[in-house]
Amino acid sequence: MNRIAGNRNKLVVGLLAGLSGGAAEVAWVSLYSNATETSGMIVAQQVTASIVPAAAGLPSAPLLGIAIHMLLSVALGLAFAATIWRLAAPRLGTAAFMTTAAASLALVWAINFLVVLPVLNPAFITLMPYGVTLASKILFGITMGSVLLMSSPQRVATRLLHI
Repeated sequence: MNRIAGNRNKLVVGLLAGLSGGAAEVAWVSLYSNATETSGMIVAQQVTASIVPAAAGLPSAPLLGIAIHMLLSVALGLAFAATIWRLAAPRLGTAAFMTTAAASLALVWAINFLVVLPVLNPAFITLMPYGVTLASKILFGITMGSVLLMSSPQRVATRLLHI
């Protein structure tokens, strides 16, 4: 029974890590779009166009794009938590783990922007400079890594001892 509860907790933590990373990206794009002439609504609409092209013209396309983004973020958080966090985090220090999280998301960015999106939706990669989108993914990694680190059993136990 403890193993099931432990797995459920890991699932919840992975889910929260993905949601947090995805929310950090949405906030970054919102800040960027407010500071420039880039429309955050068009960015969200293009997410929809990338995954469900037939829905790109719907009035709800930007909202659907945010939902798609958050679902993909959850999947990414769960995958990272199930692999790197579970297997490598116990052996890595904080700096190495955070670097691994940021580098992993930079790799995801490279695959998305250099391989997948040029074929799937070339318009998407022209919406913002590469540096802005790369920073967005690295921010996702840092946010996700922070959530995972703060919820690791060793950290929780240490915090409880210092209360």
